[in-house]
Amino acid sequence: MLFFVAFQLQAQEKNRNYRIGLSYGFGGEFSNTDYTFENHFYKVQLYYKIKESRNFQYEVLVQPEINFGKHQLLNYYFVKPEKPDFEQKRIEYMKMKEVMEYVLNIGFVVRKPIGKMCSIYILGSVGPLITDTETERMSKGFAFADVLALGFTVDYNKMQFDLRPSLRHVSNAGLGSSNAGYNTKNIEFGISYQP
Repeated sequence: MLFFVAFQLQAQEKNRNYRIGLSYGFGGEFSNTDYTFENHFYKVQLYYKIKESRNFQYEVLVQPEINFGKHQLLNYYFVKPEKPDFEQKRIEYMKMKEVMEYVLNIGFVVRKPIGKMCSIYILGSVGPLITDTETERMSKGFAFADVLALGFTVDYNKMQFDLRPSLRHVSNAGLGSSNAGYNTKNIEFGISYQP
């Protein structure tokens, strides 16, 4: 009986370090004259608290994501004459395109509790992605997504409600023929649960 109680207490202590959640976000490109890009996305989130000090908590965040984007080239001259079939490419890229991205971001969170129910945090994450559409800015296939975010959370019982503005950069690190990438500003709403 004592062994069973000790095992249960240890399991509960480990569960306090984990949270699972879902989030939804949307955003678009910074104002520019070259292209438009707007997106919305869904994430599954797994948080693991690796350390807690007097003033801060440190967490690792793993978040698979599916991103639905719409992109259109605005600057006809962005595609240079050096590119093979540049005239045809210009016509093709000027059309509105739907872009799907499948992402696995891994991030690091530094959280500052404010009272017993609230916290603010900074998040940096990076991860591989697969994109299904070639554009003038990025080749189809393998790329990376980098995210920098500030967030605010409110805890209620075992639930945590999250508001997260972020900046996102997507490019393929020169692994594809086109690598101008996309830069977007986003807002994200999430909910997570501590088992």
